[in-house]
Amino acid sequence: MTMMINSINIYVLLLLLISPAVVIAEIRSSEIRNDARGIIPLDEFGFTHRGRLDLNVFSISLSSDPSSLDLSRLGFFLCTRDAWFHVLRQIDDSQITCALQSDAVDLVFTFDSLPNPPISFSKPHNISIPDQYSLVFASCLPNLRVSMKVHSAMYNLQPGPYSNRRDYLSAGKTPLPTIYFLFSLVYFALAALWIHVLYKKRLTVFAIHFFMLAVVILKALNLLCEAEDKSYINRTGSAHGWDVLFYVFSFFKGITLFSLIVLIGTGWSFLKPYLQDKEKKVLMIVIPLQVVANIAQVVIDESGPFDQDWVTWKQVFLLVDVVCCCAVLFPIVWSIKNLREAARTDGKAAVNLMKLTLFRQYYIVVICYIYFTRVVVYALETITSYRYLWTSVVAGELATLAFYVFTGYNFKPEAHNPYFVVDDEEEEAAAEQLKLEDEFEL
Repeated sequence: MTMMINSINIYVLLLLLISPAVVIAEIRSSEIRNDARGIIPLDEFGFTHRGRLDLNVFSISLSSDPSSLDLSRLGFFLCTRDAWFHVLRQIDDSQITCALQSDAVDLVFTFDSLPNPPISFSKPHNISIPDQYSLVFASCLPNLRVSMKVHSAMYNLQPGPYSNRRDYLSAGKTPLPTIYFLFSLVYFALAALWIHVLYKKRLTVFAIHFFMLAVVILKALNLLCEAEDKSYINRTGSAHGWDVLFYVFSFFKGITLFSLIVLIGTGWSFLKPYLQDKEKKVLMIVIPLQVVANIAQVVIDESGPFDQDWVTWKQVFLLVDVVCCCAVLFPIVWSIKNLREAARTDGKAAVNLMKLTLFRQYYIVVICYIYFTRVVVYALETITSYRYLWTSVVAGELATLAFYVFTGYNFKPEAHNPYFVVDDEEEEAAAEQLKLEDEFEL
């Protein structure tokens, strides 16, 4: 009994981790090998009132003789998060000893209806109550190891004249192909505008400006591939190779974006044509971490929550992402401190004060961008109804777009750079302001 409760509590933590951020929502083939876990989550999906699950299980193998087992304690069920907490209360109150016995779950199939020994079965299952469900395999037999291959297809049938058309994207994710495509058009337009700016101000263009153009183009290509990826999944349940392109552009987009923040934060190209050793070390840390983060993301997406190492990889991805976000802030802090020291010593108070103000603003914007896209967006996913999960994607993309626009506007090439055109009155006023200001606190 204690072991069963512990395994269920572990699954509660797992369910909280995978919901709502990870919605695989495609035809998935999973292979479970010699697994003794009491609860194995397989997939998650938002169903409408015309939702359907096609479940095919074959190559079933049990570590004990099936004739000596109570096979009604082995099976598959669908469960919402709220229903799962109800199941926990039932177990704690000793009302049931197995999740398959709960009236709160939508029971799909138990092994007791199979011939002995169980080999394979195919089971279609219609959804009676629309909601977001997790497909779960439960084994309430202690020390039993199970091996099998599971092929699951979750989809919603479209209403109206196209009632036989399957929609393999979760109910809250169906607008995503259109959303990603529209945002990709916006970034391609920004890239065209930036090329026009670089050509018009070509005499004052630095290398960093071409790097910024590359970041925008990679972001646009990443969104375009993601739109195609989701569109193919929506229609067929498979990405048909678009996921590979999506991972490739995500990899380069992640590396170039974080590198751009580091380069701007160090003042490379704007304030000096070189990087110090400590700034190079930050780049050498951020880039490999982004490689690890991208590998972890691929493993998370491809393996699915049924894999025993899935939780570990998810934690690796979150940890690496947080470390990268923290690392990119250090160069900006160093630049702010260096500018303050220079403003007090080199007699160009106004010039350095303007630079200092700009880098202060950029530091604050980077923090807000990281906080919003890592914390606020996840909170939106958590509190938003499963039917409107696309709104969190829109919020995250709007924040990213605002960050790109802010960066481009504030660090665009200038024919008359305000950093170097300062009169005596401005310099005297800036010097007085620096004397009155306390040291910038981070």
